[in-house]
Amino acid sequence: MKEIMNKANVFKEIMGEYPTGVTIVTTMDEQGSPAGLTVNSFSSVSIDPLMVLWCIDKKVSSFDKFMNTKKFAIHTLSSDQKDACWAFAGKEADRFSKVDWRISEHGLPIITDSLGVFECKTIQQIEAGDHVILLGEVIDLTKQDKDPLLYFNRNIGPIPTNWPNK
Repeated sequence: MKEIMNKANVFKEIMGEYPTGVTIVTTMDEQGSPAGLTVNSFSSVSIDPLMVLWCIDKKVSSFDKFMNTKKFAIHTLSSDQKDACWAFAGKEADRFSKVDWRISEHGLPIITDSLGVFECKTIQQIEAGDHVILLGEVIDLTKQDKDPLLYFNRNIGPIPTNWPNK
């Protein structure tokens, strides 16, 4: 058991030192209330058709809401959305009171001022250890000309100014 825990800790260290973008995934539950959480396990899958995936921990409070929905929105966060990132990463129930948001024409809660938004219909849910992978087909998308918010070494922030092309 000790060896498994050691490998888990090393795994977390490696992944924490792998820079990724930061997203918030949102949906509407069966009662018409918005639900959302901060996620960094997000990836493109296909161009034809447009598809993306993200992973949800089976222990998060909104797990059942995302398992029972037929659509979701993934917001790639901009560098000025740190507060939104932390609001949706926390345990506070009313996360949406911390951000400006609206309902899209597809009935999804959309956080304004995000770098990009992918509105998706759920295509498949895949059991994967202590997570579920949600595969979605993009039905609508928007993009703003902003810098991304990045996750690296257990911190979030903008692209460093010394990076090439910055």
